Amino acid sequence: MGSLTVTPSGAALGATITGVDLSKPLDAGTVSEIRAAWLEHLVLAFPDQPMTHDDLERFTRYFGPFGDDPFIAPLPDRPHIIEVKREADEKASVFAAAWHSDWSFQEIPPAGTVLHSKVIPPVGGDTLFCNNYAAYEALSDETKARIEALQAIHSASLGYAPDGAYGDNDGDDRSMTIIADDSANQTRLHPVVKTHPETGRKTLFVNPAYVRSLHGVSDEDAFLILVELYGACHEAGNIYAHTWAPDMLVMWDNRCTQHMATGGYDGHARLLHRTTIAGP
Repeated sequence: MGSLTVTPSGAALGATITGVDLSKPLDAGTVSEIRAAWLEHLVLAFPDQPMTHDDLERFTRYFGPFGDDPFIAPLPDRPHIIEVKREADEKASVFAAAWHSDWSFQEIPPAGTVLHSKVIPPVGGDTLFCNNYAAYEALSDETKARIEALQAIHSASLGYAPDGAYGDNDGDDRSMTIIADDSANQTRLHPVVKTHPETGRKTLFVNPAYVRSLHGVSDEDAFLILVELYGACHEAGNIYAHTWAPDMLVMWDNRCTQHMATGGYDGHARLLHRTTIAGP
């Protein structure tokens, strides 16, 4: 792949890319190589990449327009950059510590997410990713047939409604500015099985943070189906645990993965900057 070196993680997804400087503009050929690696490996990590806000925004725009990020206040002078932040002495729950795909409750969920690390604790704070292509392919033919036409009911209510995890009962020392709102109770339908618009591969598009139930299915049956699907998604062999270092950029394909934050770094600060790539 040209001057880039792509090193697969050895897990069900994920690769590290070296041989490129993301603080400088990229030519079309390099962007094309990165996109091809992204579509193949789903999660890409670029170590040793000191980047300014301008650099992060420029890199994001190579892969699509900025997405819309609800419920979290952006940086005051950068409407498309969110701080994922936790202070060393913070007692509020770890942000995003549940399996999800970003903003799956939107009419057009984001194609991808870009996260750049600034301050990384010496222990803990890994991000877990799972491969929803592989999860779908592992299902029995009977289960695939049963879910083929189903639609999932997505909502932000569990997290961002006033009575959600980040609402009125959230820790009062959270350093991130989260704006819980009644709009989080709105629902939207998406197919349980989607075809990726760039690869043509079938993938599961469900996640426990934002899927409330299945349309036209009893709550009991929906629960049983979703438990089976999440079991395939979150099976140990289908997970890549990403370990961060300062000045590392990670991008993931939101259309065919889920991810979750982990803790384990109490007493240490953590700061990353995030942008969102809009869906087609």
